[in-house]
Amino acid sequence: MMTDNTKQLFTLLQDKSLLKQDVYHKTLSVFKKFKEIIHTIATEYAEHSKQNGTMIPFQLKENSEFEMELHFGGDILLFMMHTNIFEFSRDHEVMKTPYIRENKKRSYCGVINIYNFLADSFKYNRVNDLGYLIGRVFINNEMHYFIEGKREIGFLYQNFATSIVDEASVRAIIESSIGYTLNFDLLTPPFDAVKEVTVYDIQTTSDYMKLRTGKRLGFKFQGDHDEIVD
Repeated sequence: MMTDNTKQLFTLLQDKSLLKQDVYHKTLSVFKKFKEIIHTIATEYAEHSKQNGTMIPFQLKENSEFEMELHFGGDILLFMMHTNIFEFSRDHEVMKTPYIRENKKRSYCGVINIYNFLADSFKYNRVNDLGYLIGRVFINNEMHYFIEGKREIGFLYQNFATSIVDEASVRAIIESSIGYTLNFDLLTPPFDAVKEVTVYDIQTTSDYMKLRTGKRLGFKFQGDHDEIVD
């Protein structure tokens, strides 16, 4: 005979699974909106390029339903939707807000990660090169969102209780990501960080470009300051 405890477990299973499915589908709809708006921006850029006679690339490459690359200049922005649903840790500032305390279900979120890579890292198959997470967008079952990110990206819409995903907000996130990337330049690493190299590295560099490259290689990437690694 089914016990009350068993019934409670079944109810919990159903409630939490339905909540996560709801968050997943809403996050996926937002990710599709990212694709649509990037396509729109790419079209706008193509028209702008015709008028100015420039040939700098700006195009979207769709790798899968959950991953796409925006190529522009010497950079790539990789947008990746995680297929799992997450909850903020108890110590996260979001969990301390009245918005979450009123309804804990609001803390379950889908995540869209935004990474920056050098275009040459993919072009020359430099598998040791580094990319950087410059922002991540959290979306809950009410289509509210919260952003953690670098500089201007992280300053966008940090009020989880009032920020609702729409076309304008998605475009703002994309444009801020592009703007941050354009200003996040490739710095030469400290001399001592690259003064030693193996024979293997040199022998394979000409064929596979295996020597590691990153915008802040040899630097600590903390906050928005670049500190030399000793």
